[in-house]
Amino acid sequence: MLSRRGFLKSALGAAAGLAMAVPGSEEGAAQTPAARPEAKRWIVSEYSPGGYRYIPAVRPFSAGVAALPGYEIQRVRFRTPVPLAEGFAQVERIIIDTGRPLTAFCACELRSPAPFTEQGFRAFNESYVVTLGKWGIFDGRINPVARSNVCPEIDPPSEPSFHAFSFTIESADAPKSFVNAGSGENFIRRGDTSPGGMLEKARYVLDEMERRMAALGFHWADTTASQVYTVFDLYPFLADEIVRRGAARAGLTWHFCRPPVVDLDYEMDCRGVRIERVV
Repeated sequence: MLSRRGFLKSALGAAAGLAMAVPGSEEGAAQTPAARPEAKRWIVSEYSPGGYRYIPAVRPFSAGVAALPGYEIQRVRFRTPVPLAEGFAQVERIIIDTGRPLTAFCACELRSPAPFTEQGFRAFNESYVVTLGKWGIFDGRINPVARSNVCPEIDPPSEPSFHAFSFTIESADAPKSFVNAGSGENFIRRGDTSPGGMLEKARYVLDEMERRMAALGFHWADTTASQVYTVFDLYPFLADEIVRRGAARAGLTWHFCRPPVVDLDYEMDCRGVRIERVV
């Protein structure tokens, strides 16, 4: 089992090898402000083999998913984080036992030992999509699966692990359901964790959640859960920026975690699903 320090060393080493193998490739890297406009207009594509729509984003993951008519999204959370390889195996068994194809896998929530450098994040993403390729979901260019990947500040896992995942099931009369992928603050006011800095970061992320929901045809009133990931104080803007928007209509789950890339300080995701279970 790798230590936290050992995992980071391995990730950075893998990143160096990847950079040599694919010189100049930016695919899979964390996006910088220059690469990701602050007010991107999202488009939506259909992934019919999985029974859902998705917002194309970057190569390793999409920005959000929503069930197609005749389907709904079900979320499964693990009681404790499950290492990635074992987690994929358990996900496969659960989906197949439900009678669904592996292409029904539509979202996941991961936990990592510590924030990556951008190169380390790129290396991790390249390894992560291998299984999705084997399942027939990732075609080497576009990945419809939404994802959050954050790093617990206290008692982190020793290696990247599954916290939860979502998949579609057939349901003739299901209400509409969706999952927004995690979004950080795009390095806004980088390094500034003052109350004012955190307020601006939170506003950006909340706006981004709304843009993604709007693209999929949802808003805060459709959410059944909102999650925030930060190790900094959110109380100064909790009432006016989060609650007043309706972002905490079903409560707010605060995970004492950092976003997955060094120098990001605030991340959120949200969902609207009626079926959740713990295994």
